[in-house]
Amino acid sequence: MAQIESLFVTRLYRASLSEYRPKIDADELENSCLVIAEDDEAGQTWSEANGYPGYTSYASLTDLPWRFPVFADLVKVLDKHVAAFAKDLEFDLDGRKLKLEDLWINILPPGGTHASHIHPHSVISGTTYVSMPKGASALKLEDPRSARMMAAPARKKDARRKLQPFIYLAPDVGDVLLWESWLRHEVPLNMADEDERISVSFNYSWG
Repeated sequence: MAQIESLFVTRLYRASLSEYRPKIDADELENSCLVIAEDDEAGQTWSEANGYPGYTSYASLTDLPWRFPVFADLVKVLDKHVAAFAKDLEFDLDGRKLKLEDLWINILPPGGTHASHIHPHSVISGTTYVSMPKGASALKLEDPRSARMMAAPARKKDARRKLQPFIYLAPDVGDVLLWESWLRHEVPLNMADEDERISVSFNYSWG
């Protein structure tokens, strides 16, 4: 009898921040994101110059955990989630830990998108969700083999989830999603009526 198995698995980690301590005050985290966005003129300028809708601190602030205690606590929690995911991935880290490389705020207004991309110099990337109003964009993940499937037919619409070329995830506030940094992803059009989609993204590296 023929045997069929799945090979070269792509893992995705989803959990609530609250699974680990210290406890993150959701209101304090959201307020901090909004205050930083309002005060960060360099980030506003970069976002506008680079066609980034809304605001990101990606190119302007590298010390959020030092500036705001809630971000320092957030990093402590993320460290534990990343360690759990690295264990699941069965990485041989040679006695070292994955460490936070960078962490930034994203505020996406209605009608905004974030184009497909990867994080090429990191090991694990992820996002935690601070505000997800009704209609806010899901996270879209792309099969990493897509560029090599030049002559492959389309998948059936009801194909098994693990065979779909794209996966859409609608996270809840307080969720943390982790994936290996080579996995291409994007944020489709934010269909929320008025409120902004707020998230905090991050990269972890090894070395």
